[in-house]
Amino acid sequence: MSSCFSFTEVKNRCLQSCFTKSGLRSTVTDLKDGTVMHCWVPKTRNLSKPDLLLIHGLGANALWQWSNILPHIINYFNVYVPDLVFFGDSYTTRPERSESFQAQCLMKVMEVNSVKKMSLVGLSYGGFVGYSMAVQFKDNIERVVICSAGVCMEEKDLRDGMFPVSDLEEASRILVPQSPEKLKDLVRYSFFKPPPLCLLPSFLLADFIHAMCSEYVEEKRDLIRAIPKDRNMSKIPKPTLILWGEYDQIFPLELGQRLKRHLGDNAQLVVIKNAGHAFNVEKPKEYYNHLKSFLVDFQQLYHQ
Repeated sequence: MSSCFSFTEVKNRCLQSCFTKSGLRSTVTDLKDGTVMHCWVPKTRNLSKPDLLLIHGLGANALWQWSNILPHIINYFNVYVPDLVFFGDSYTTRPERSESFQAQCLMKVMEVNSVKKMSLVGLSYGGFVGYSMAVQFKDNIERVVICSAGVCMEEKDLRDGMFPVSDLEEASRILVPQSPEKLKDLVRYSFFKPPPLCLLPSFLLADFIHAMCSEYVEEKRDLIRAIPKDRNMSKIPKPTLILWGEYDQIFPLELGQRLKRHLGDNAQLVVIKNAGHAFNVEKPKEYYNHLKSFLVDFQQLYHQ
């Protein structure tokens, strides 16, 4: 394969085109504190529509994790799709690595775009960030969707063997893969029925890693190292939907059940059958139907 050609970059450009055709535009916001945030925002904001923030997880960037759901919800919301710090074109020179800091950066981006009220969907690591937003900015968040994010995990869970990989450093090497073997491990842990990556030549896997996982490697691993540390677990006062894959290996279902118990009557837990951590890929139709029921149908009923 020629060094100047990348299948992953071609895919990335195709996704950028899809986002543009969906009515979004790419923006970069300098927060004036050493942090720069990239976000896809509406080309024209419709004030009659509610605002929705989509927060991606670890992995590639926002394009790759929201492309399958965007066409279905773009007609109902003003959609905002940021790259978290150290993903895509977002970065910081500051030392902060907590999801609390990520949440503050996202809130500043929304303020720059004149968004004062919003609902949010947080996927995996994005769920940690979304939960932190809902805690810190109670007056700004209307409804919350947490997808397979073990926000109730404790450091002792690692020691007690809740996870298939109990060593945090090994987990960070899998979640931020730097070799085809680690990428295969990540896929195996993410899916209930993993796609046959063994059939793909290693150069394609290496191409993905080079294009999507080679920048800010230690910074991303620092984000993972910060996850089990103390966080603000105040209860979210707004309606919350918790979505979880039945056979999630990265954040086992027990953590979703724990989160439901923590939030009580404000939350509902929906378990996606025969799916793993990446249920958004394995069960996209079911995933969308639950989002629509909680976010779209609620809005339509509210405005009748």
